[in-house]
Amino acid sequence: MLKGFFNIPNPVNEPVKAYAAGSPERKELQAAVKEARAKQLDVPMYIGSEEVRTGKTRPMSPPHDHKHILGHFHEGDASHVKQAINAALGAKHDWENLAWEQRAAIFLKAADLIAGPYRAKINAATMLGQSKNAMQAEIDAACEFIDFLRFNVKYMSEIYAQQPPVSGNGVWNRLEQRPLEGFVFALTPFNFTAIAGNLPTSAAMMGNTIVWKPAYTQIYSANVLMEVFKEAGVPDGVINLIYVDGPTAGEVIFNHPDFAGIHFTGSTGVFQHIWKTIGGNIHKYKSYPRIVGETGGKDFVIAHKSADAKGVAVGLVRGAFEFQGQKCSAASRAYIPSNLWEDVKKYMLEDLASIKMGGTEDFTNFVNAVIDEKSFDKIESYITSAKVNPLTEIIAGGNCDKSKGYFIEPTVIVTQDPMYTTMCEEIFGPVLTIYVYNEEHYEEALELVDQTSPYALTGAVFSQDRYAIDLATQKLKNAAGNFYINDKPTGAVVGQQPFGGARASGTNDKAGSMINLLRWVSPRTIKETFVSAVDYRYPFLESDK
Repeated sequence: MLKGFFNIPNPVNEPVKAYAAGSPERKELQAAVKEARAKQLDVPMYIGSEEVRTGKTRPMSPPHDHKHILGHFHEGDASHVKQAINAALGAKHDWENLAWEQRAAIFLKAADLIAGPYRAKINAATMLGQSKNAMQAEIDAACEFIDFLRFNVKYMSEIYAQQPPVSGNGVWNRLEQRPLEGFVFALTPFNFTAIAGNLPTSAAMMGNTIVWKPAYTQIYSANVLMEVFKEAGVPDGVINLIYVDGPTAGEVIFNHPDFAGIHFTGSTGVFQHIWKTIGGNIHKYKSYPRIVGETGGKDFVIAHKSADAKGVAVGLVRGAFEFQGQKCSAASRAYIPSNLWEDVKKYMLEDLASIKMGGTEDFTNFVNAVIDEKSFDKIESYITSAKVNPLTEIIAGGNCDKSKGYFIEPTVIVTQDPMYTTMCEEIFGPVLTIYVYNEEHYEEALELVDQTSPYALTGAVFSQDRYAIDLATQKLKNAAGNFYINDKPTGAVVGQQPFGGARASGTNDKAGSMINLLRWVSPRTIKETFVSAVDYRYPFLESDK
């Protein structure tokens, strides 16, 4: 085994390519999209060293072209969950005892593979499977996941370097960071390929072995991630990828004595159910499982009367409608002062009138489809209700069509009721609700922002008045884990804005930071005394005589 204190390459955020007309990266990505559309994949589960095909297949289709078949994946059952757990436990000894710099090298190689030969492939898979336009796919599937891998390796090295001080002569204090005892369950969402990659790898690089269950609507790009992991040298059994429904996976995993933790991104309801289940089974486990989750939001934008109206409008359009509002951080409710409203409205409507909607294959489309029919129907129901409510007015969008793809126009609702349903409930679609408040009642509006929603993920304030910014920063300190000043509440960058929120938005363990990686280790302190005591008596026991 190599010996040495090794320095990690200094991570730098991966530059985002522009995909401008005529650029080499645009041509390469267009070719990758065309190639992917032209064939159908047969996608297996990856358990240990096996590619598992059950024969029970389900189709994968672009949300914007749901009659087109990209391929089929093989769905598993409880037996495959057990097989994946056994594979993870079987791989654990060798993986956790592999020198940390060897684990680091694997994931740094994975980052370089995505930055280079796999970049167009992972972006194309995300564009087709999740209906992300080229820029959103580039930011997510390529750049953010590359950043997760490189920065997490750096954080890993810094965690291992943290050591206690020497307490005095004759004693050496040491600290080791052990992986958790058992396996980690990674339960990942559809909306970010980077999250789907980060949740299993952040725990794996700290020496844990993983059972990974992605959302069915993200399996198409998850399969590419597994290709990368294998080429990078992740050993068999370290990350096991299974396709089973949630209840089936939960019934096996949350009753297993070696369940050591869950890394989750998804809905608040599912996460709370998981937490209750773990609590009910707590006596079954060898250790108290780590529960790490990010669970969504009802993210806000509040503008002060001093704000720049154009900046507010652009922040709302980008923040609410990029990737069809299917970001946990998407702007979903806005509070606009009465003196700015007409200008903000004018600028928003001008921008929305120029936005094109359609498939991701056409790079001029800003808005694409929502993920599936279930999501479409839910979002449409909110819009339908708003159309008939006397306290609401739809000033943009409002049309929905699922005949070819699950298309919902960017929709702006203006409400007279600050507690209207779409101001309070997470919709996860291209719907923004605006409440216009009296420009002189800014502090009251801040209190309304804080009290309206149970979530606390992201939020933004727009203002040119530093006192107003400071007041919002203080009043809303518990309302958002990621808080933005004069910017949209989306687009957190790894290493710059670690991401996560509290309240109903999750455990705030900050993906893209050392905080998150510390959740996947269990520290052991070691004290070594070089010369042991040979007499139990202390000086205070001596007689005064």
